[in-house]
Amino acid sequence: MKLLIQRTNKASVTIDGKVVGAINKGLVVFLGVGENDTLEIADKFTNKLLKLRIFEDENGKTNLSIDQVQGEILFISQFTLYANCKKGNRPSFIEAASPNKANEIYEYMYNKLSREIPTKKGEFGADMKVELINDGPFTIILDDSIL
Repeated sequence: MKLLIQRTNKASVTIDGKVVGAINKGLVVFLGVGENDTLEIADKFTNKLLKLRIFEDENGKTNLSIDQVQGEILFISQFTLYANCKKGNRPSFIEAASPNKANEIYEYMYNKLSREIPTKKGEFGADMKVELINDGPFTIILDDSIL
């Protein structure tokens, strides 16, 4: 599993010219699901995401989690996080999970997140346009090294 996390002041996702999700202060989270990922792994990543202290406190130190700043999450499925560019110039995605499995884990994580934090999402498999104002910029990648 891979999460690309961007701290944002404002973000939205548009499909076919219609905004389907928008947030203010919070996190834009792009999720890539690998072929070996499970719901148990999804739980670990969800818990880590919710506890990340990447928002500034009153002293300007990154010391606060998303719930402590009343932030929101925009959750986007992105299989291209599994691009393998080792051979040639055309990325391979053979390490990405099948669409059915990836969507199951995406929806599972979305439901867990939305029970804890106001969470909006894109549409699995759709051609999405994501706009965001990266605050910092502050971008983190979580992968299986957290397991």
